[in-house]
Amino acid sequence: MNKEDAVAEKALTNKEVARILQTIADYLEIKGEIIYKALAYRRAADNIVNLGRDINEVWRAGKLRDIPGVGEALFKKLDELLGTGRLGYYEQLQEEIPSGVVELLAIPDVGPKTAKLLWEQLGIASVAEAERAARQGHLRDLPGLGVKSEAKILAGIQALHRRSDRIPLGTAWPVAQEVLVALENDCPAVQRATAAGSLRRMKATIGDIDLLVASTEPEAVMEAFVSLPQVG
Repeated sequence: MNKEDAVAEKALTNKEVARILQTIADYLEIKGEIIYKALAYRRAADNIVNLGRDINEVWRAGKLRDIPGVGEALFKKLDELLGTGRLGYYEQLQEEIPSGVVELLAIPDVGPKTAKLLWEQLGIASVAEAERAARQGHLRDLPGLGVKSEAKILAGIQALHRRSDRIPLGTAWPVAQEVLVALENDCPAVQRATAAGSLRRMKATIGDIDLLVASTEPEAVMEAFVSLPQVG
């Protein structure tokens, strides 16, 4: 497989690129960065979704800078993302802040400041942890919150549960990546492993974590898969 084929095979869609930019904006807001930085990522994400062309074609034509909202800094990040399928800056943010903290933003009435407060003060990094803390009355004593805010957050979590029992992307993606890396590194029978289904399409929520593995020894792959700690 040559380099062009490899890039084409893992090419991200406009929606996937936009979702990554939107998530970066979420991280920046949680970190308390100046709002204009987050807005710049959101504007670029919106313009990419509504581009009307495959962003990979725009990239190959050297026209990324023609997209409204894409300045030099964003151009470099998009060039890296589209060229390699990865973005170092995004991965750095994921190391700084647990992905589950971003997941908290799905709760009605929980914005970036509240998500950061829950994480820094109580170590809350998932919706489940937030729900447990709210039920135990631990949120009401946090700065800027109270009994009413705690009740609203709990009600928002319950509404979130009613809306869907699917897995948030921020929860499913890291687990899938751990499994894929483990399979490729520890199982010689694996020729190639990648995410599939709604996870590959970067949907906001995931029903099942679908993985696609190429191998001539499926039994060896299955044995390695079921022995992984993430599966057991």
